[in-house]
Amino acid sequence: MSEQEIINYNRIAKAIAHIRDNFKEQPSLDEMAREVHLSPYHFQRIFKEWAGISPKKFLQYTSVQYAKGILEESNTTLFDAAIETGLSGTSRLHDLFITIEGMTPGEYKNQGENLNINYSFAQSPFGLVTIAATEKGLCHVAFTDDEEKGLYELKMQFPKAKYQQRVDQTQVNALMFFANDWGQISKIKLHLKGTDFQLKVWESLLRIPKGKLATYGNIAKMIEKPKASRAVGSAIGNNPIAYLIPCHRVIKSSGNLGDYRWDSIRKKAIIGWEAAQVQ
Repeated sequence: MSEQEIINYNRIAKAIAHIRDNFKEQPSLDEMAREVHLSPYHFQRIFKEWAGISPKKFLQYTSVQYAKGILEESNTTLFDAAIETGLSGTSRLHDLFITIEGMTPGEYKNQGENLNINYSFAQSPFGLVTIAATEKGLCHVAFTDDEEKGLYELKMQFPKAKYQQRVDQTQVNALMFFANDWGQISKIKLHLKGTDFQLKVWESLLRIPKGKLATYGNIAKMIEKPKASRAVGSAIGNNPIAYLIPCHRVIKSSGNLGDYRWDSIRKKAIIGWEAAQVQ
């Protein structure tokens, strides 16, 4: 990421935080632009480049009232509706991610000792991402501040694996999701390091349609563990595939968007962008 891109990212992050803290006042474009010391014209352009939507749309879609409205609308039948009607258009994640394969007990125990991992870095609408795959499938997608940090965090997941900075077809297919290019995406297989419980939670996240939100309680009911909301939250916090396994679509029952492994401001940006895309 260039120095100017970092400056712009920080400006938009600050603007998003301002919107989050002042949405009830419905700040104008001029007020938001002043907060980051830009003209309204340049602020509008940079914000749209980074978030994919205008500041006005973002303000509308990321308010707490929006989150509560989605929950009240879907209630506990969110997953039933998704399963019954199927996911279409740009919400076909569950159809595409047809197979989730947990690592073998040996791979899990040995911290990836026998794994060969290809990795690369790419720009997304929401910042720099580290993306990695084994011969069995996609194993890691994470937002990061810089490449050095991104590689370090990847190696923490698989300390004993062998690494090669190389772009393979699995990575290319996965990155198409960020570009909303669905035409040439083949079915993607996930090769994940997790317990049976974690894998079940991550698989359930793929059933949340784009532009919709669910609570931790919704997920717990989905996997038939209605009293396991806390454990569900822990599993969601350990999701190794950012954006593609949409843990950003899970919020608190109060309507508060809650924390996000890759920054709560980024979570708000993604939710707002997806809501605008659906609209």
